[in-house]
Amino acid sequence: QVQLVESGGGLVQAGGSLRLSCAASGSIFSINYMGWYRQAPGKQRELVAGITNGGSTNYAGSVKGRFTISRDNAKNTLYLQMYSLKPEDTAVYYCNADLLVAGDIRYIEVWGQGTLVTVSS
Repeated sequence: QVQLVESGGGLVQAGGSLRLSCAASGSIFSINYMGWYRQAPGKQRELVAGITNGGSTNYAGSVKGRFTISRDNAKNTLYLQMYSLKPEDTAVYYCNADLLVAGDIRYIEVWGQGTLVTVSS
């Protein structure tokens, strides 16, 4: 069984910073694409940023220049460094990964349980 566990969420004032982490555990053979998504109250879940196992990144326009996604492949860990946070960044942030479980032949999509980020004005 594999799981993703996020951490690092919390309450921060506008203009502040937070760093989210997502640790993948279990019998993982490899991880392909990883991403951070968020869902604000009453809104659909949206992609915040993604990164391939080769390090190529993509960002939502609303966070470009303020957020940085990175990963440590040796630790199967994903990060999201968030700067200049705004109240509209308030949401539950979810980690997502396409990974191959040891012994399987197909990649599966796994989601974390989410971590709440609240930005006060």
